[in-house]
Amino acid sequence: MRRVLRCLGLLLVLALVFGVGWAWPILFRGPLLVGQDAVSDTATAAVAPTVEDVGGRVIVARPPSGTAERDVLVVFYPGGLVRPQAYEWLARELAVAGYTTVIPEFAFDLAVTGIDRATALIAHYGAGKKVVLAGHSLGGAMAAQYLANELAAGRQPAAGLILEAAYPPDGSSLASANLKALVLRAENDGVADAAKVTGGLALLPSDATEVVVPGSVHAFFGRYGPQSGDGVPTVSRAEAEAFITAQVEEFLAGL
Repeated sequence: MRRVLRCLGLLLVLALVFGVGWAWPILFRGPLLVGQDAVSDTATAAVAPTVEDVGGRVIVARPPSGTAERDVLVVFYPGGLVRPQAYEWLARELAVAGYTTVIPEFAFDLAVTGIDRATALIAHYGAGKKVVLAGHSLGGAMAAQYLANELAAGRQPAAGLILEAAYPPDGSSLASANLKALVLRAENDGVADAAKVTGGLALLPSDATEVVVPGSVHAFFGRYGPQSGDGVPTVSRAEAEAFITAQVEEFLAGL
């Protein structure tokens, strides 16, 4: 009997250790930092992002001194379990072009825990600006869900939507919304199902555009390292980022 109890106790301890080890990286996220692996060139080095508190912490990248600010605000929802600073590279690129971008931090780095985060950010930073909701992977899906919820409530807080390796969740149609939409799909994405990303266009306005990022993979949308299950890139990260930046800036300029 004692041997059985010892075995059960050992199994319990092992299960506890395994559970803690599995949950630890989800429950305990890294610090929110700016400036780490986010500078692409001299121009983006001149951008000085800040961490501010608007209903929670948010990275804010404004145009550098001497750059004319455009009348567009980008609210970017990070991918699932990805720290906000992974998308600072894009925010810096957009700042150089005159756009302000805000990247909110979510509990456990899961946008599903705060879908309506954009409401406070738009109220705080969006005065006099057209607003574009954007997001990568799960973040993109939740950005689309947010806009669908707002539309159902008779509100339309945004003029545009950018989905990176993402598609609207079932039941969150934006087909009747008066907004422009851009869908970016990585050619060698091994995480986001290509058919679902393309199929998601049916839930977006009829003039929504899908653009394939040649040779890119899922993890090239953010600087957070390789991702399990992803495909193999046939272009450099720098080439993919340059293509993504060009597509996003062209979209924003057309609003």
